Formats: sequence, C-alpha cells, structure tokens
Amino acid sequence: MISFEPFYKTLKEKDISTYKLINEFGVSRSLLDRLKHNKPISTVTLDDLCKILSCRVQDILLFTEDDTK
Repeated sequence: MISFEPFYKTLKEKDISTYKLINEFGVSRSLLDRLKHNKPISTVTLDDLCKILSCRVQDILLFTEDDTK
C-alpha cells in the first residue's frame, strides 16, 4: 500500500501550505484530494511534486506491504 503521509510532513517542514501549492505552483485541488485519500497518482505528477518541494520521492510517499495477500 502506498501512503502519502510523508507528503504532508514535507510540506510542514518546508513551510508550504496547500493554499500556496494551489495558487503559486498550480497544483490542482483534485490532486490534493487524491493525495489525502491515498489514491494513485502518475509518476509525472510525482516528479512535479519533487521538483516543487525540492525533495526525494520518499519525502512524498511511503510503501508498506499489504497484509491481505
């Protein structure tokens, strides 16, 4: 399972609000909703977020094993 919990920690560490992402960087509200609900995003979007936040992929997402195999 992929969780975007690290994304919000990174935002806080870099003192960037979701308001700023939307209004200064052009991030859509629907993308933020997808992240909030751990829904899939494209690698292009992931790359864009890494560039905006000047961070690594692991600063945005966390992979954990799914126990329902």
